[in-house]
Amino acid sequence: MEKHVLDRLIAEWLARAHPVPAQVLLEWSEHGVALLPLGRSFAAVRLTEALVNGALRPDAPDLVAKALAERLDGPVIHDYRTAGPTYYALIQWHAGLVWDYSETAPCLQSDTYLGVPRIGRREPPGTYWVVPPRYEGDLCRPQAVRDLIDAGHQRVGENTSA
Repeated sequence: MEKHVLDRLIAEWLARAHPVPAQVLLEWSEHGVALLPLGRSFAAVRLTEALVNGALRPDAPDLVAKALAERLDGPVIHDYRTAGPTYYALIQWHAGLVWDYSETAPCLQSDTYLGVPRIGRREPPGTYWVVPPRYEGDLCRPQAVRDLIDAGHQRVGENTSA
């Protein structure tokens, strides 16, 4: 399948998370980012940069994307919030119902909107895909996200106790 056709199918899938998909397409066109409600098609796990870097121990910042793609095997968004750089791993919406890492890596779902970049936005500035979806319905496995969080906690703990 040609890349532009695949990108269109992925964009349509993401837009369907919104009650008015045409609104999403308009926001992407005008701003490059659209606010999508979580909990309908997918949820998002918020991961701090410290947690991600602790888990991955990247040799260079540009290796984070490759390491996240390998570890999570699904789409990840990067955003720079007032609290610092943040990653959002997209997972199945129902996994958030039993999410057990709410203190350090909350799973955002119902009643929350996430800024989702258009599919072609893959570098800063602003919100962008660190790991873009590869196909319609592509999501990270919740257990892979949990494993990443556990590794990050373990290594961050090692650095603070030394």
